[in-house]
Amino acid sequence: MRPPRAGPAAPVPVHQPERGSGTVLALGLGLVLITATVLILFLAQSAVMASRAAAAADLAALAAADAVRGLTAGEPCAVASEVARRNNARVLSCSEGTGETVQVRTELNAGTVFGAATGLARAGPPPPGTGP
Repeated sequence: MRPPRAGPAAPVPVHQPERGSGTVLALGLGLVLITATVLILFLAQSAVMASRAAAAADLAALAAADAVRGLTAGEPCAVASEVARRNNARVLSCSEGTGETVQVRTELNAGTVFGAATGLARAGPPPPGTGP
């Protein structure tokens, strides 16, 4: 008769140096993806803010040019400041040029991570000889 077994044999420890490396790799790739997504979102925000600053400058310059030509009442740069304020921007510079033109530089009141967004626009009547 055989003696009864004492139980299952203890497993032999096996050295596995790569154990858990997949988890570390997956976490690293996830971190890279999150960082890239955040960077893309910041760049998109900057592009939107630059577009808004340019639009505010365009509208302010057009309004100021209308004031210079007498189509609307008011001081041209004051009109430009009011239009820029309505577009959440402020006028950094406003100057009247030759031929009833106005150049306006605006800055958005809401900044981005990369700094303030600015816009520059010039408006006035069309050059002579370009009309119908």
